[in-house]
Amino acid sequence: MWSLTRPAAATSAPDIAGKGIANPIGQIWCGSMMLEHLGHPEAAAHLLGAVEDVLAYGPREAPLTPDLHGTGTTAELANAIAERVRES
Repeated sequence: MWSLTRPAAATSAPDIAGKGIANPIGQIWCGSMMLEHLGHPEAAAHLLGAVEDVLAYGPREAPLTPDLHGTGTTAELANAIAERVRES
């Protein structure tokens, strides 16, 4: 069995290129879907749950990117999700 995975966001964003404000959730979600496909549903759910938890905090408590009405950077949001994965 084979699979082709690709980023959830298939468009470019030249207006934000190099600014460090791209939302990393699409890439992380792709990782969750790949884990599911590879037979690791618990890991996939754990990763997606971490994304949902961080989003639930909202822009006042989480470093959400500008497209989510926050002021966080790509790295800050990705790190917050990674930290939530480690905590739970």
